[in-house]
Amino acid sequence: MTLAPRPFGRSGLSVSPLGLGAGEIGDAAIDDAEVDALLAAAVELGVTLIDTARSYGPSEDRIGRFVAGLDAATRDRVVLSTKLGYGVPGVPDWTGDCVRLGVDAALGRLATDRIDIVHLHSCPVDVLARGDVIDALLEARRAGKVRCAAYSGDNEALEWAAASGRFDALQLSWNLCDQRAAAVIERAAAAGLGVIAKRPLANAPWRFTERPVGHEAELYWERWQVLGFAAGELAPDELAVRFAAHHPGVSSAIAGTRRLAHLRHNAELVARGPLPPLTAGLLRARFDAVGAGWPARI
Repeated sequence: MTLAPRPFGRSGLSVSPLGLGAGEIGDAAIDDAEVDALLAAAVELGVTLIDTARSYGPSEDRIGRFVAGLDAATRDRVVLSTKLGYGVPGVPDWTGDCVRLGVDAALGRLATDRIDIVHLHSCPVDVLARGDVIDALLEARRAGKVRCAAYSGDNEALEWAAASGRFDALQLSWNLCDQRAAAVIERAAAAGLGVIAKRPLANAPWRFTERPVGHEAELYWERWQVLGFAAGELAPDELAVRFAAHHPGVSSAIAGTRRLAHLRHNAELVARGPLPPLTAGLLRARFDAVGAGWPARI
């Protein structure tokens, strides 16, 4: 089973419908051999979009070591996505210089001559409107260091970025418990932008019988109770990942994991294709009925 790629908007890139969120492989407690095995299995399965960030510890460095060992044809199939705008020593965050230097540093860590997708990572809307960080990212694109200039974020800042006409792609929260971005996805797809859905499994709130206080799933657990999706023929994880990955306008849904078994399972679920239209419609209608005013989780 290998996932067939999809066009990434009008960028000329092709991406897998399921991507690998590489935040967890930035955990120093995982050894390099385990990371290499996970990344190799992802490529074998056709999970060729690998999404990381400056803030994910050694994730970029580990991906870079893996990428450096790929032959040219395989490297061309792998789509590297990272996020930046902060964390450059001696340079203020969210400045043009920080983005310019951040792109160069990311190229080094990822051991590549170009990064396929570079996102401004949850950049505040007032900084976006100032213009210099976007200008710096577009400068890197013109120089061939970046193929797609992108924005990753939610709510008002995402809506500003989507309407600005300055980005090639967006990354946003999209899952059963977080559907604020529906209109943004529709407009982005119509405009030829690539769209990456993050948190497609909504942190799996169905795992918990009681509120997981302090856990990253707590917000989505609260929403899951309100939504009250009835148990049906499909398990919650299958319902969730197929809903996210096959929503019209979504190019790829990135699921984070450090476990090979989870990666294979998610790939198998996505390979089953879209949900029946009636099922997907009911999931959307239920959210609109009870959650239309909920902000996206940043």
